[in-house]
Amino acid sequence: MKTLKNLLRIATLLITSATASFAAQASDYDLPAVSGYDLVSYHQVGGPVRGTGFQAVHHEGITYLFSSEANKAAFESNPAKYLPEFNGYCAYGVALGKKFNTDPSIYEIVGGKLYLNLDGNIQKKWSEDKAANIHKAHANWKEIQ
Repeated sequence: MKTLKNLLRIATLLITSATASFAAQASDYDLPAVSGYDLVSYHQVGGPVRGTGFQAVHHEGITYLFSSEANKAAFESNPAKYLPEFNGYCAYGVALGKKFNTDPSIYEIVGGKLYLNLDGNIQKKWSEDKAANIHKAHANWKEIQ
């Protein structure tokens, strides 16, 4: 009986150790923001394109991918210019006080800022009173970020 208890203790220690090790390793890998789209490309003719793993930037704990060294350098020189508003959450959702993921192909640049939306129907609603929705979203973001 004593041997069984010791074996259970050893097994528990091994499982705990393995779990902690896995958690540490898992935090080393994260999904790129904005589904891997190049943030600088949103501001260029032709619209957004996906970045590659060859031009990646880790900014404030988040990984961003870029399609070229030039876009990567542009982002690194002025991240605030390219970061999506509301950490990339749906602009209309934030105006309603909610956080919704977005479709990175549904976007608009307003006043030089990137706003993403959940889908095309939501973007239409957001666009009905864009200025008011942006104002509400900024007010709500202070509370829900």
